[in-house]
Formats: sequence, C-alpha cells, structure tokens
Amino acid sequence: MYLQAGADGIMIHSREKDPAEIFEFCRRYNQLESRKILVAVPTSYNSVTEDELVQHGVNIVIYANHLLRAAYPAMMKTAQSILEYGRSFEVDKELLSIKEVIALIPEGSHA
Repeated sequence: MYLQAGADGIMIHSREKDPAEIFEFCRRYNQLESRKILVAVPTSYNSVTEDELVQHGVNIVIYANHLLRAAYPAMMKTAQSILEYGRSFEVDKELLSIKEVIALIPEGSHA
C-alpha cells in the first residue's frame, strides 16, 4: 500500500532480538516488482551485521539512538568523577581538548 501510494522507500523495525522476522520481511519484499529503498533500524536485533542486512536486500541501516545512549553514561561518569574529586583533572584524558572542540565549530561561527 505504501509503495502504491508513492512512498520512496520503506523503513522496517522489529522489537525482536533475533533478526528472523526482518529477514522474512526482506525475503518477501525482494519479490515485489515495484521495490523501493529498504531501510532497517537494528536497535533490538543488534547482533545482525550491516553486511547481513545488505545481503538480505536492505539499502540503508540507521543506528537511531546509539550515540545518545552512549553519550549519557559518559556524561554521568564525568559528572561523578568531578563530584568525587572536586575537579575535572581525573577525567581530562577521556575528553576532547578545547582545541578539538573549537575545530568542530564551522569557520566564521566563533569570534
């Protein structure tokens, strides 16, 4: 129905830990004549590799929230260290340098 309505692609997801359901969808989807881009979001079924998804016909893989989920524990660890030691020296080796942070800012955006 989505393809007939003019969708440019289909995004699939599953709550299952095992990718079998995704692979079955891919098998059926690949049989369609009007197949469009297939996007997978392997948050739950994260044991599957990108190569496996591509072999099953997936065109795009999105890791939807992994960077956010990684950032929060890192921020908590840094905050706990600062609270414990009363300074940031102990976590400095795990942080970007100020020079690296400034390099991330597009030219002309900072004074």
